[in-house]
Amino acid sequence: MDNTQILNRNIERVGWGLLAILWGTTLLLDFVPFSAGLIGTGLILLGANTIRRLNQLPTRSDNTVLGILILAWGGLELGRPWLRQLFPSTDLDWVIFAILLIGWGIILLARVLLAARGKQIDTLANSHAG
Repeated sequence: MDNTQILNRNIERVGWGLLAILWGTTLLLDFVPFSAGLIGTGLILLGANTIRRLNQLPTRSDNTVLGILILAWGGLELGRPWLRQLFPSTDLDWVIFAILLIGWGIILLARVLLAARGKQIDTLANSHAG
């Protein structure tokens, strides 16, 4: 196993270790809010990809998308009192779910648009090179 694979495996193991500790703490200690567990989970997923990127390892796009969505979910859970004021007659769980779906849709569309933009740039670069 080369150093790249070892580093990637270690990043993954540290991430899972941190997630297990965070989730266990959140479940065990009643005073730790659910939103803190969500925010921590999102930060761990995004942090693992950041460390991969800093070490020139391929990042995992699923981790990035999940990290962003879970971080947003934690923020929305933290903001429940304000959401209740904005949507007084609605079940807030559905509001949060709807906002997360919209966020996921935006991420999916942005990825497609960025990929298409990248192909256009590659096409322009190749046409000028020849």
